[in-house]
Amino acid sequence: MTIDWTAFTPWSALAGGALIGLAAALFIHANGRIAGISGIVGGLLRPAPGDRGWRLAFVLGMVAAPLLWGLTTTLPPLIIAADWPLLVLAGLIVGISTRYGAGCTSGHGVCGISRLSPRSLVATLAFMGSGFVTVYVVRHWLGGAL
Repeated sequence: MTIDWTAFTPWSALAGGALIGLAAALFIHANGRIAGISGIVGGLLRPAPGDRGWRLAFVLGMVAAPLLWGLTTTLPPLIIAADWPLLVLAGLIVGISTRYGAGCTSGHGVCGISRLSPRSLVATLAFMGSGFVTVYVVRHWLGGAL
């Protein structure tokens, strides 16, 4: 294994993580809600009265931020090494899993752990462990076939 030291960017990663944490803290203090993406997007399907505006603003901000960032710097190329049916299947699995797990990686991993939620700690360990096992199986048992 080799490390591409030119792509090793700890300071920008630290700044990005700090900004995500700050945004999550501001969101809960301003709205009294957890900044879990699946809950925010899912709430657009059947919004409560008065909920549609802030949910749309949140989602549009997530879409607009990388587009605006791309105006200031050269973004790395986007390479997706999977076909559409596999991407759709993966999206469905993630969506179903966030419903069963009562939240997504941002809700549990960022917001829940920072609130010392035992449920979020277990959920985060479960999806991180699942990811580790999946990468191992795909790379070492299936030879990177997916």
